[in-house]
Amino acid sequence: MIAAALLLLAATVDEPKIDCDNAMAQVELNACAYQDYERADAAMNAQWKITSARMKAIDADFDRTQDNRAGYFDTLLAAQRAWLTYRDKHCTGEGYTMRGGSAEPMVFSGCMTQLTEARTKQLKDLIEEY
Repeated sequence: MIAAALLLLAATVDEPKIDCDNAMAQVELNACAYQDYERADAAMNAQWKITSARMKAIDADFDRTQDNRAGYFDTLLAAQRAWLTYRDKHCTGEGYTMRGGSAEPMVFSGCMTQLTEARTKQLKDLIEEY
């Protein structure tokens, strides 16, 4: 019971706000890089909903007698899963340029942000082609 109360109290304590425009300490730079990644990830997830809905709609209208290959959505889903694995492994490797150092999380998050923003654009461009 006491542990639950302490966890609840810890969850309600606000973490100090970091001014990412003026971050100087490595811990701040790491936190700001992670915040950038979180924003990029949220944007990609929003675009994913739009793109996947479009692929499902195309599947619904597609004449399956033309071929027996995977549908538009199934192909997109397989590609997204493979891309997520690629992104995570690639950025882990990129983070290793600072392996064990205090800047490793910043490099990792920066890579994740960059690749996630590029993927968001790919997902958006994909539906514009159809």
